[in-house]
Amino acid sequence: MSWILSLPILIPLANAIVLFFLRKKAYCGWASLAGLCVSLCMSIVLMRDVLALGVVSAQVGAWPAPFGVTFVADLLSAVMVVITAIVGVVVALFSMGDISEREQHFGYHTLFNILIAGVTGAFLTGDLFNLYVWFEVMLIASFGLLALGKSSEQVDGAVKYVALNLISTVLFLSGIGLLYGLTGTLNMADLHVAVKAVENTTLLTSIAVLFLIAFGIKSAAFPLFFWLPASYHTASFSVSAVFAGLLTKVGVYAMIRFFTLIIVLDAAFTQPLMLVMACCTMVVGVFGAAAQTDFRKILSFHIVSQIGYMLLGLALFTPLALVGTVFYLVHHIVVKANLFLISGIVHRLCGSTELKAIGGLYKTAPLLALLFVISAFSLAGFPPLSGFWAKFLLIKAAFQDQAWLAGFIALAVGLLTIFSMTKIWGEAFWKNHPKEIEPRLASLDKKTRYSGIVAISLFASITIMIGINPEPFVDFAQRSANQLLDNQAYLTAVLGGTR
Repeated sequence: MSWILSLPILIPLANAIVLFFLRKKAYCGWASLAGLCVSLCMSIVLMRDVLALGVVSAQVGAWPAPFGVTFVADLLSAVMVVITAIVGVVVALFSMGDISEREQHFGYHTLFNILIAGVTGAFLTGDLFNLYVWFEVMLIASFGLLALGKSSEQVDGAVKYVALNLISTVLFLSGIGLLYGLTGTLNMADLHVAVKAVENTTLLTSIAVLFLIAFGIKSAAFPLFFWLPASYHTASFSVSAVFAGLLTKVGVYAMIRFFTLIIVLDAAFTQPLMLVMACCTMVVGVFGAAAQTDFRKILSFHIVSQIGYMLLGLALFTPLALVGTVFYLVHHIVVKANLFLISGIVHRLCGSTELKAIGGLYKTAPLLALLFVISAFSLAGFPPLSGFWAKFLLIKAAFQDQAWLAGFIALAVGLLTIFSMTKIWGEAFWKNHPKEIEPRLASLDKKTRYSGIVAISLFASITIMIGINPEPFVDFAQRSANQLLDNQAYLTAVLGGTR
């Protein structure tokens, strides 16, 4: 079991080492894609075992918990590992037509695989300090990917990205130190037991707020979200897509894990605080998107807005709300990554992502237009696509819990999301190109055209599949939510029933 849990991390790390020496070879992109496909297979094997056996765990070096390094997978972490591997494979495919030879020589594929390993490690770790370690692996790799092009805009975006994330790291480490001082352990399962014996509940609440702020920065939640729209649009389109799909979701996942397993949300303080944070994140993000005129900047602000929906489910903390959050996580990773990939193809065809400088794509690239409509309508919540079911579950949970204001805010934000998506459609696809040129897909080189369209089509197919047949996915989200609310299986898998 230890090998099955560690292989989705070890394979991309080993692949990164190999790719460093192959970075000047023409087949480096194929080698990256092959390694990530193997990692995807191992992730599916892990998911199979979790579905069959329940929560599974392993102790590195055979040191018993809570003293050793623990890897653990329940349904939530297993599905996040699988979706991370899927994003890795699809974006690696897209990268073959997007990443320049210069960026490849500077180590793009190595950094990309390290990033995938870091994200996967964060989902599988059972220890708070090791969660910090995987956050740092992600931060180092993502900084390298942001600054890879060496343009002034990319360096500026990378500096803003790192500066705010370093503040989050300091807060995270401070919370870890205080929590260890109170409990004498950092193993998540052991902390679940240890915090119950802490008498100083005021200090415990303060620590919870510290973690809420730290993870909130990582998630790009209100009010410390501005690093994201300042940096995500500066990277290459492949990098933007994997960032948009995965990085903020690691922060949301950490928040879910912390506030369901370690310190449960306090109905008197932390839960209302998170609810306000969720509503403000939705509103600020969607209004920020409405004010933008650049394809990627609009999408960047919508990442912020959609994070608010995920936090809403956690803040409500009802079984249905957690089902909605789990469902929304999976849906949003696929849809948002795909929209950034589509913006990359648009840039290749029109030479810009500024809406006023592009157009005519509905007539000259109808397949691209169709793929955009699928992802955009899903993001906005149109039936029968995946986004409709995700928002339906969360809004229904809000009304059932009589959180009327939060429910109406979620509905209004959905309507404003439609406005942003129709703005992109009208400017980039429907109106004629301002220079009266015809940006056809056939004008792209074959490598860019085929790798790009295949990658986008794969993501769009997943969105349609989830939307048309949501029952098994909702059922899976229900089982995941039940595990989050009832931690006994997690505790038994890690601690062996000794606590």
